[in-house]
Amino acid sequence: MTPRPAAGASDVPRPSGPPGTAGAGFTALPDLALRTLGGSVIAANDESFAERENLIRPGRPGFRPHTFGAKGQVYDGWETRRRREPGHDWALVRLGMPGAIRGVVIDTAWFTGNYPPHASVEATAAGGYPTAAELESADWVEIVPRSAVTGDAEHFFEVADERRYTHVRLNMFPDGGIARLRVHGEVRPDLSLYEGLGLDLAALENGGLVTGCSNEFYSSPNNVIAPGLARHQAEGWETARRRDGGNDWLVIRLAGAGVVRLAEIDTTNLVFNAPAAVTLTGTADGDTWFPLLPRTRLLPDTPHRFRIEGAPPATHVRVDIHPDGGLARVRLHGFLTGG
Repeated sequence: MTPRPAAGASDVPRPSGPPGTAGAGFTALPDLALRTLGGSVIAANDESFAERENLIRPGRPGFRPHTFGAKGQVYDGWETRRRREPGHDWALVRLGMPGAIRGVVIDTAWFTGNYPPHASVEATAAGGYPTAAELESADWVEIVPRSAVTGDAEHFFEVADERRYTHVRLNMFPDGGIARLRVHGEVRPDLSLYEGLGLDLAALENGGLVTGCSNEFYSSPNNVIAPGLARHQAEGWETARRRDGGNDWLVIRLAGAGVVRLAEIDTTNLVFNAPAAVTLTGTADGDTWFPLLPRTRLLPDTPHRFRIEGAPPATHVRVDIHPDGGLARVRLHGFLTGG
């Protein structure tokens, strides 16, 4: 567990890691439950002191001491009333991106005298758009067993399960407050919806993933394939300044083997730190790379769209930026080939 800095230091970064260590590899994977990726806390049995929606908000939890409302100290998290009867409290989360869960983070940030002593997480896979009531009879699987948690700390739990899940249920025993729930994993969408249609082959929500990157000094490269538009620079990918004469790059594993027909390279919000140019190459076997887009000039703070003509199917696309800088989004529109 990683203790939190002193009150008022909510902007101080905290290291990530499994219980008792300083690093957890699964946290590099997307947070499938994140609100900005489409997640939703669709139900909770109680939220008397702080709203359930806070659980999946982006960013580290904040805290302002001596900030009181009608229900007491305001917390950036989910907090229930003091339970006076048997049982436990729970919150039900619909994953914004269904997938295989690799690890869970339960963060009790700033909850020091009101955290739950134990917590667990269950998961289920449900088709369509079930209500909370309909999910009561679902087949739930315990992916994080009932475990001890402490106050004001992040708790990391690795998950070894290849099944695809659409919802998780966070249980705390018996009551209290949890600031954030992170559900990291690999996106596994239902691509049958796109049969006969085009799609963004790079999109995180369609199963795309950044599998290699030269530099992620300022922000995660997976940001460039996230849903929606970047609202500011931190929601894109930005590298450190290069001083060695080389260039930065990332590799995107596509949703499946497919043919790219249109590339969108968006430098929105990158005004003085956009790359000068971009190059795209593809591969279907990991050894032989073929050109998709020759080195092409980019402008700052601009969404660019380039037609790709006559390209063979690819499973991965490499995006080279010259020499360094940042991108807000990368979209690679095309068609799955089934290969």
